[in-house]
Amino acid sequence: MSKSKIKYSSSKQFIEESRNELVLTEFEVLNAEATNFPGNHYGYDDTWTLEKFKKKLKINIIRIDNLEMEFDIIGVDPAVPNAFRRILLSDIPTMAFDRVFMFNNTSIIQDEVLAHRLGLIPLKADPRLFEFRREGDEEGTPEDTLEFELKVKCSWNPSRTKDHTNPEDLYRDFRVLTSHMKWIPLGGQKDLLNSDAVGPVYDDILIAKMRPGHELDIKLHALKGTGRDHAKFSPVATAFYRLLPQVKLLREVEGEAAERLQKCFSPGVIDLVDAPSGGGKKIAKVNDARYDICSRNVFRHEDLKEDTVKLTRARDHFIFYIESTGALPPEVLFVEAAKILSQKCRVFLDELKSGL
Repeated sequence: MSKSKIKYSSSKQFIEESRNELVLTEFEVLNAEATNFPGNHYGYDDTWTLEKFKKKLKINIIRIDNLEMEFDIIGVDPAVPNAFRRILLSDIPTMAFDRVFMFNNTSIIQDEVLAHRLGLIPLKADPRLFEFRREGDEEGTPEDTLEFELKVKCSWNPSRTKDHTNPEDLYRDFRVLTSHMKWIPLGGQKDLLNSDAVGPVYDDILIAKMRPGHELDIKLHALKGTGRDHAKFSPVATAFYRLLPQVKLLREVEGEAAERLQKCFSPGVIDLVDAPSGGGKKIAKVNDARYDICSRNVFRHEDLKEDTVKLTRARDHFIFYIESTGALPPEVLFVEAAKILSQKCRVFLDELKSGL
Protein backbone atom coordinates (compact mmCIF):
# COMPACT_ATOMS: atom_id res chain seq x y z
CA MET A 1 0.00 0.00 0.00
CA SER A 2 1.80 3.14 -1.17
CA LYS A 3 1.13 6.66 0.00
CA SER A 4 -0.84 7.56 -3.12
CA LYS A 5 -3.20 4.60 -2.73
CA ILE A 6 -4.40 5.37 0.79
CA LYS A 7 -8.00 6.57 0.51
CA TYR A 8 -9.92 8.57 3.07
CA SER A 9 -13.68 9.00 3.23
CA SER A 10 -13.34 12.58 4.43
CA SER A 11 -10.83 15.23 5.42
CA LYS A 12 -11.86 14.62 9.03
CA GLN A 13 -10.74 10.98 8.75
CA PHE A 14 -7.39 12.12 7.34
CA ILE A 15 -6.90 14.64 10.16
CA GLU A 16 -7.87 12.12 12.84
CA GLU A 17 -5.40 9.58 11.47
CA SER A 18 -2.55 12.07 11.14
CA ARG A 19 -3.11 13.19 14.74
CA ASN A 20 -3.44 9.73 16.28
CA GLU A 21 -1.69 7.09 14.16
CA LEU A 22 1.53 6.27 12.35
CA VAL A 23 0.83 4.37 9.14
CA LEU A 24 3.27 1.69 7.93
CA THR A 25 3.31 1.29 4.16
CA GLU A 26 5.52 -0.93 2.05
CA PHE A 27 8.42 1.52 1.84
CA GLU A 28 7.75 4.32 4.31
CA VAL A 29 6.14 5.42 7.55
CA LEU A 30 3.48 8.11 7.23
CA ASN A 31 2.43 10.71 9.81
CA ALA A 32 5.80 10.52 11.53
CA GLU A 33 5.65 14.23 12.34
CA ALA A 34 3.38 15.40 15.15
CA THR A 35 0.41 17.56 14.10
CA ASN A 36 -1.62 17.69 17.32
CA PHE A 37 -0.46 21.10 18.46
CA PRO A 38 -2.63 24.21 18.93
CA GLY A 39 -3.85 25.89 15.75
CA ASN A 40 -2.65 23.23 13.33
CA HIS A 41 -6.12 21.92 12.42
CA TYR A 42 -9.21 24.08 12.20
CA GLY A 43 -11.93 22.97 14.62
CA TYR A 44 -9.60 20.92 16.87
CA ASP A 45 -8.72 22.24 20.29
CA ASP A 46 -5.23 20.88 20.95
CA THR A 47 -4.30 23.31 23.69
CA TRP A 48 -2.65 21.62 26.68
CA THR A 49 -4.33 21.79 30.08
CA LEU A 50 -3.70 19.82 33.23
CA GLU A 51 -7.30 18.63 33.36
CA LYS A 52 -7.19 17.28 29.81
CA PHE A 53 -3.85 15.62 30.53
CA LYS A 54 -5.15 13.88 33.67
CA LYS A 55 -8.26 12.73 31.81
CA LYS A 56 -6.23 11.15 28.98
CA LEU A 57 -3.42 9.67 31.08
CA LYS A 58 -3.73 5.96 31.84
CA ILE A 59 -1.24 3.41 33.16
CA ASN A 60 -2.16 -0.25 32.82
CA ILE A 61 0.08 -2.97 34.26
CA ILE A 62 0.11 -5.98 31.94
CA ARG A 63 2.43 -8.32 33.86
CA ILE A 64 4.83 -8.02 36.76
CA ASP A 65 7.17 -10.18 38.83
CA ASN A 66 10.30 -9.69 40.94
CA LEU A 67 12.49 -8.68 38.01
CA GLU A 68 10.27 -7.71 35.08
CA MET A 69 7.33 -5.43 34.48
CA GLU A 70 5.38 -4.65 31.33
CA PHE A 71 2.85 -1.85 31.39
CA ASP A 72 1.12 0.66 29.11
CA ILE A 73 1.40 4.44 29.29
CA ILE A 74 -1.50 6.00 27.39
CA GLY A 75 -2.23 9.61 26.52
CA VAL A 76 1.23 11.20 26.75
CA ASP A 77 3.79 12.75 24.42
CA PRO A 78 6.77 10.53 23.42
CA ALA A 79 9.03 12.78 25.51
CA VAL A 80 7.46 11.42 28.72
CA PRO A 81 8.25 7.68 28.29
CA ASN A 82 11.63 8.62 26.84
CA ALA A 83 12.39 10.64 29.98
CA PHE A 84 11.50 7.64 32.14
CA ARG A 85 13.72 5.41 29.99
CA ARG A 86 16.72 7.71 30.31
CA ILE A 87 16.24 8.16 34.06
CA LEU A 88 15.95 4.40 34.60
CA LEU A 89 19.20 3.82 32.73
CA SER A 90 21.34 6.54 34.24
CA ASP A 91 19.84 8.47 37.16
CA ILE A 92 18.56 5.98 39.74
CA PRO A 93 21.32 5.12 42.25
CA THR A 94 22.34 1.57 43.14
CA MET A 95 25.16 -0.10 45.07
CA ALA A 96 28.03 -1.75 43.18
CA PHE A 97 31.61 -2.82 43.88
CA ASP A 98 33.77 0.21 43.16
CA ARG A 99 36.86 -0.39 45.32
CA VAL A 100 38.67 -3.75 45.03
CA PHE A 101 41.68 -4.45 47.25
CA MET A 102 43.74 -7.37 45.94
CA PHE A 103 45.80 -8.93 48.74
CA ASN A 104 46.44 -12.13 46.81
CA ASN A 105 45.48 -13.29 43.33
CA THR A 106 47.34 -16.30 41.95
CA SER A 107 44.60 -17.26 39.49
CA ILE A 108 45.12 -16.88 35.76
CA ILE A 109 42.82 -13.82 35.63
CA GLN A 110 44.64 -10.49 35.75
CA ASP A 111 43.82 -8.15 38.63
CA GLU A 112 42.24 -5.51 36.37
CA VAL A 113 40.00 -8.02 34.57
CA LEU A 114 38.94 -9.64 37.83
CA ALA A 115 38.15 -6.25 39.39
CA HIS A 116 36.00 -5.39 36.36
CA ARG A 117 34.09 -8.68 36.64
CA LEU A 118 33.47 -8.09 40.33
CA GLY A 119 32.16 -4.59 39.67
CA LEU A 120 29.49 -5.92 37.31
CA ILE A 121 27.98 -8.32 39.89
CA PRO A 122 24.46 -7.03 40.75
CA LEU A 123 23.96 -6.45 44.48
CA LYS A 124 20.74 -6.63 46.47
CA ALA A 125 21.21 -3.62 48.70
CA ASP A 126 18.67 -0.81 48.99
CA PRO A 127 20.58 2.31 47.85
CA ARG A 128 18.07 4.56 49.62
CA LEU A 129 19.64 3.50 52.94
CA PHE A 130 23.10 4.81 51.98
CA GLU A 131 24.80 8.09 51.17
CA PHE A 132 27.17 8.90 48.33
CA ARG A 133 30.80 8.60 49.39
CA ARG A 134 32.62 11.90 49.64
CA GLU A 135 35.22 12.61 47.01
CA GLY A 136 38.70 11.71 48.20
CA ASP A 137 37.48 9.42 51.00
CA GLU A 138 39.21 6.05 50.58
CA GLU A 139 38.21 4.39 53.85
CA GLY A 140 34.45 4.75 53.78
CA THR A 141 31.90 4.79 56.59
CA PRO A 142 28.94 2.58 57.59
CA GLU A 143 26.69 5.21 56.01
CA ASP A 144 28.20 4.98 52.52
CA THR A 145 29.99 1.62 52.23
CA LEU A 146 29.23 -2.09 52.21
CA GLU A 147 32.31 -4.24 52.76
CA PHE A 148 32.75 -7.80 51.52
CA GLU A 149 35.60 -10.27 51.50
CA LEU A 150 36.36 -13.03 49.03
CA LYS A 151 38.77 -15.68 50.29
CA VAL A 152 38.96 -18.89 48.26
CA LYS A 153 41.78 -21.41 47.81
CA CYS A 154 41.60 -24.31 45.37
CA SER A 155 42.97 -27.67 46.54
CA TRP A 156 43.06 -31.32 45.51
CA ASN A 157 40.22 -33.56 46.60
CA PRO A 158 41.82 -36.09 48.98
CA SER A 159 39.25 -38.73 48.04
CA ARG A 160 40.02 -38.59 44.32
CA THR A 161 41.23 -41.65 42.44
CA LYS A 162 43.35 -42.08 39.34
CA ASP A 163 40.22 -42.88 37.35
CA HIS A 164 38.60 -39.54 38.11
CA THR A 165 38.67 -36.99 35.28
CA ASN A 166 35.79 -34.75 36.23
CA PRO A 167 36.95 -31.50 37.90
CA GLU A 168 34.09 -31.91 40.38
CA ASP A 169 35.83 -35.06 41.65
CA LEU A 170 39.42 -33.82 41.35
CA TYR A 171 39.33 -30.40 43.00
CA ARG A 172 37.76 -28.46 45.84
CA ASP A 173 36.63 -24.85 45.38
CA PHE A 174 37.81 -24.75 41.79
CA ARG A 175 34.83 -22.60 40.86
CA VAL A 176 34.71 -19.19 42.53
CA LEU A 177 31.08 -18.16 42.86
CA THR A 178 29.32 -15.20 44.40
CA SER A 179 28.25 -17.53 47.20
CA HIS A 180 31.88 -17.39 48.42
CA MET A 181 31.50 -13.69 49.20
CA LYS A 182 31.05 -12.77 52.83
CA TRP A 183 29.53 -9.53 54.08
CA ILE A 184 31.55 -7.74 56.76
CA PRO A 185 29.20 -5.34 58.61
CA LEU A 186 30.68 -1.93 59.39
CA GLY A 187 29.74 -0.10 62.55
CA GLY A 188 26.10 -0.71 63.40
CA GLN A 189 25.13 -2.09 59.99
CA LYS A 190 24.38 -5.52 61.45
CA ASP A 191 21.61 -4.02 63.58
CA LEU A 192 20.13 -1.98 60.72
CA LEU A 193 20.45 -4.36 57.78
CA ASN A 194 19.26 -7.93 57.29
CA SER A 195 22.03 -10.25 56.11
CA ASP A 196 19.55 -11.89 53.71
CA ALA A 197 18.90 -8.51 52.07
CA VAL A 198 22.57 -7.67 51.52
CA GLY A 199 24.83 -9.41 49.02
CA PRO A 200 24.88 -10.59 45.40
CA VAL A 201 21.48 -10.98 43.74
CA TYR A 202 22.42 -14.52 42.69
CA ASP A 203 24.69 -16.93 44.54
CA ASP A 204 25.75 -18.92 41.47
CA ILE A 205 27.41 -16.20 39.37
CA LEU A 206 30.77 -17.54 38.19
CA ILE A 207 33.65 -15.19 39.04
CA ALA A 208 36.69 -17.32 38.16
CA LYS A 209 37.97 -20.88 37.76
CA MET A 210 41.07 -22.08 39.60
CA ARG A 211 43.31 -25.10 40.01
CA PRO A 212 45.24 -26.40 43.04
CA GLY A 213 47.61 -23.71 44.29
CA HIS A 214 45.48 -20.84 43.02
CA GLU A 215 44.11 -18.50 45.66
CA LEU A 216 42.06 -15.32 45.95
CA ASP A 217 42.17 -12.97 48.93
CA ILE A 218 40.18 -9.84 48.15
CA LYS A 219 38.39 -7.10 50.04
CA LEU A 220 35.62 -5.20 48.25
CA HIS A 221 33.82 -1.93 48.93
CA ALA A 222 30.38 -1.43 47.43
CA LEU A 223 29.51 2.24 46.94
CA LYS A 224 26.48 4.18 45.83
CA GLY A 225 26.50 5.53 42.29
CA THR A 226 24.43 6.11 39.16
CA GLY A 227 24.59 4.91 35.59
CA ARG A 228 26.05 8.27 34.60
CA ASP A 229 29.17 7.29 36.54
CA HIS A 230 29.43 3.73 35.19
CA ALA A 231 27.09 1.16 33.64
CA LYS A 232 27.61 -1.14 36.65
CA PHE A 233 25.47 1.27 38.71
CA SER A 234 22.52 1.09 36.30
CA PRO A 235 19.58 -0.60 38.10
CA VAL A 236 18.08 -2.11 34.93
CA ALA A 237 19.27 -4.76 32.53
CA THR A 238 17.06 -3.03 29.97
CA ALA A 239 14.33 -0.40 29.83
CA PHE A 240 12.57 0.39 26.57
CA TYR A 241 9.22 1.32 25.06
CA ARG A 242 7.45 0.95 21.73
CA LEU A 243 4.21 2.15 20.17
CA LEU A 244 1.18 -0.13 20.28
CA PRO A 245 0.82 -1.95 16.92
CA GLN A 246 -2.59 -2.00 15.24
CA VAL A 247 -3.58 -4.38 12.45
CA LYS A 248 -6.79 -3.84 10.48
CA LEU A 249 -8.12 -6.26 7.85
CA LEU A 250 -9.76 -4.31 5.03
CA ARG A 251 -11.39 -7.32 3.37
CA GLU A 252 -12.13 -10.97 4.05
CA VAL A 253 -9.20 -13.29 3.43
CA GLU A 254 -9.88 -17.03 3.27
CA GLY A 255 -8.28 -20.37 2.49
CA GLU A 256 -4.63 -20.59 1.52
CA ALA A 257 -4.30 -16.80 1.39
CA ALA A 258 -5.45 -16.61 5.03
CA GLU A 259 -2.78 -19.11 6.04
CA ARG A 260 -0.10 -17.06 4.28
CA LEU A 261 -1.41 -13.92 5.92
CA GLN A 262 -1.18 -15.55 9.35
CA LYS A 263 2.49 -16.46 8.76
CA CYS A 264 3.30 -12.83 7.90
CA PHE A 265 2.73 -11.76 11.51
CA SER A 266 4.04 -12.75 14.92
CA PRO A 267 2.38 -15.79 16.56
CA GLY A 268 -1.02 -14.95 18.03
CA VAL A 269 -1.64 -11.82 15.96
CA ILE A 270 -3.79 -13.46 13.27
CA ASP A 271 -6.15 -16.37 13.96
CA LEU A 272 -7.93 -18.61 11.49
CA VAL A 273 -11.64 -19.02 12.27
CA ASP A 274 -14.57 -20.70 10.56
CA ALA A 275 -16.19 -18.58 7.87
CA PRO A 276 -19.77 -17.45 8.62
CA SER A 277 -20.89 -19.03 5.37
CA GLY A 278 -19.73 -22.46 6.56
CA GLY A 279 -18.42 -25.08 4.21
CA GLY A 280 -15.32 -25.71 6.28
CA LYS A 281 -13.63 -22.55 5.03
CA LYS A 282 -11.22 -20.65 7.27
CA ILE A 283 -10.90 -16.89 7.24
CA ALA A 284 -8.30 -14.62 8.83
CA LYS A 285 -9.18 -12.62 11.93
CA VAL A 286 -7.08 -10.21 14.00
CA ASN A 287 -6.67 -11.75 17.44
CA ASP A 288 -4.12 -9.57 19.28
CA ALA A 289 -1.85 -7.13 17.47
CA ARG A 290 -0.02 -6.10 20.66
CA TYR A 291 3.01 -8.33 20.19
CA ASP A 292 3.41 -7.87 16.45
CA ILE A 293 6.90 -6.72 15.46
CA CYS A 294 5.59 -4.79 12.43
CA SER A 295 7.89 -6.57 10.01
CA ARG A 296 5.64 -5.69 7.05
CA ASN A 297 6.17 -9.16 5.56
CA VAL A 298 2.62 -9.00 4.22
CA PHE A 299 3.81 -6.60 1.52
CA ARG A 300 5.91 -9.41 0.00
CA HIS A 301 2.74 -11.01 -1.39
CA GLU A 302 1.24 -9.30 -4.41
CA ASP A 303 -2.28 -10.57 -3.71
CA LEU A 304 -2.20 -9.40 -0.08
CA LYS A 305 -0.42 -6.04 -0.25
CA GLU A 306 -3.24 -4.24 -2.07
CA ASP A 307 -6.28 -3.26 0.03
CA THR A 308 -5.93 -6.22 2.41
CA VAL A 309 -4.21 -5.02 5.57
CA LYS A 310 -3.61 -1.63 7.11
CA LEU A 311 -0.73 -1.46 9.59
CA THR A 312 -0.66 1.43 12.04
CA ARG A 313 0.73 2.34 15.44
CA ALA A 314 -1.08 4.36 18.09
CA ARG A 315 0.77 7.63 18.52
CA ASP A 316 0.08 8.07 22.26
CA HIS A 317 -0.04 4.42 23.45
CA PHE A 318 3.36 3.21 24.68
CA ILE A 319 4.24 -0.33 25.73
CA PHE A 320 6.92 0.08 28.40
CA TYR A 321 9.18 -2.74 29.59
CA ILE A 322 11.50 -2.75 32.62
CA GLU A 323 13.89 -5.55 33.53
CA SER A 324 15.58 -4.95 36.88
CA THR A 325 19.03 -6.28 37.75
CA GLY A 326 17.60 -7.28 41.14
CA ALA A 327 18.73 -4.37 43.32
CA LEU A 328 15.17 -3.01 43.46
CA PRO A 329 11.85 -4.41 42.13
CA PRO A 330 10.76 -2.93 38.78
CA GLU A 331 7.70 -1.21 40.24
CA VAL A 332 9.91 0.55 42.80
CA LEU A 333 12.29 1.61 40.05
CA PHE A 334 9.47 3.25 38.11
CA VAL A 335 8.26 5.12 41.19
CA GLU A 336 11.82 6.31 41.87
CA ALA A 337 12.09 7.43 38.23
CA ALA A 338 8.88 9.43 38.62
CA LYS A 339 10.27 11.11 41.75
CA ILE A 340 13.49 12.04 39.96
CA LEU A 341 11.58 13.40 36.96
CA SER A 342 9.42 15.48 39.30
CA GLN A 343 12.52 16.84 41.00
CA LYS A 344 14.08 17.73 37.64
CA CYS A 345 10.92 19.63 36.70
CA ARG A 346 10.96 21.56 39.97
CA VAL A 347 14.60 22.52 39.45
CA PHE A 348 13.83 23.66 35.90
CA LEU A 349 10.87 25.76 37.03
CA ASP A 350 12.95 27.34 39.80
CA GLU A 351 15.61 28.23 37.24
CA LEU A 352 13.00 29.85 35.03
CA LYS A 353 11.59 31.86 37.95
CA SER A 354 15.02 33.00 39.06
CA GLY A 355 15.85 34.15 35.55
CA LEU A 356 12.79 36.37 35.22
